[in-house]
Amino acid sequence: MAFQQGLSGLNAASRNLDVIGHNIANSNTVGMKSSRAEFAEIYASSVNASGGMANGIGVAVAAVAQSFTQGNISVTGNELDVAINGNGFFELTQPNGSTAYTRAGMFKLDREGNVVTNDGSNLMGYPTDAQGNRLSFDTQPLNLPTGGPIPAQQTSAITAEFNLDTRADVWNAVTPNVPLATYGTSLVAHDAQGVEIPVAMAFRKTAANTWTVYTSGDGTAPTTASPSFTLNFNADGTLNPASITPAPTVALTSANGTFNATLDVSDVTQFGTAFAVTNLIQDGYRPGELTSLTIDEDGVVVGRYSNGESRAAGQIALVNFRNAQGLAPGSNGIWQATHASGDPLRGEPGAGNFGVLRSGALEDSNVDLTAELVNMMTAQRAYQANAQTIKTQDQVLSTLLNMR
Repeated sequence: MAFQQGLSGLNAASRNLDVIGHNIANSNTVGMKSSRAEFAEIYASSVNASGGMANGIGVAVAAVAQSFTQGNISVTGNELDVAINGNGFFELTQPNGSTAYTRAGMFKLDREGNVVTNDGSNLMGYPTDAQGNRLSFDTQPLNLPTGGPIPAQQTSAITAEFNLDTRADVWNAVTPNVPLATYGTSLVAHDAQGVEIPVAMAFRKTAANTWTVYTSGDGTAPTTASPSFTLNFNADGTLNPASITPAPTVALTSANGTFNATLDVSDVTQFGTAFAVTNLIQDGYRPGELTSLTIDEDGVVVGRYSNGESRAAGQIALVNFRNAQGLAPGSNGIWQATHASGDPLRGEPGAGNFGVLRSGALEDSNVDLTAELVNMMTAQRAYQANAQTIKTQDQVLSTLLNMR
């Protein structure tokens, strides 16, 4: 009996050393989760014929359990390195078309702009609009716009916020009159091909609480002959909305034609402070090349372009499982779903019990190297002890065989 018990102990201790050795070997592997061997007693039967407890016949490795505790986050500075801080797995589509899951966020771009792992698996994500709003929970390979430039956008709206000095003299009320350009501002708009169009506005006080706005959208300075409209202010310095109904427009002219852009001046004021422009924006832009990428905590991948624009290119998908212990580990830091793990539960980073993402960082292995070295020494002693039981049983049998 002792031979069988000792042999089972040797096998179990050897398996334990294999698990510990695997942990130690992967102590520097990104996203690796440590494992441990879990043992169980073996009995010939639960109760023998006489009603007494049966003797144990050894030990077996009942399971090799994985520890999904959080690993340390190490900053790398690589914009496509992504660490999960919390629960969840990245979803991958492998080159053979099967689905896998990983915690190793070392991603690269292939020549087609797909985000891939070192073995060529595609990182899956959710489609979004240009502002980063998720469109659906149907995952697709995450692809970044690394090809040609984004096209130009024609200016269709201009927003201006400024304060007109109520202390200014009414035109022709004093001599000499101030030049038209005394109160004015300018910005650059764009046509459909991205050609810049200088836009200028000049303001003249024509009566108490009344200003005339002269606009120019062809690169010339505004004059009294330029298109104009009137702003009327209330006694408290706020704008009378009736003076901008309907909203005024600016005629923009370039070599490619003339078009109108609406002018939003609803937040203009007239207070007793100096003339100052607080906001002046337009929605057009020239073509732009991709210059950098950023990944937000919620997984939205944002491309930044040379024209100053930013566009979302998708959102990294995360999945989780009711029983992560049921996942089947594989090479290259991946897991695959099994019947024991259940189907994947999809979500977005930072929502519910899903972790947030950290761009420019990686999750280290959660192996405690010191503990593993101590475990290795313990497993080695267990192996030696089981070998000793076999040796002792052999000596007992030798003694019996040598009796005279």
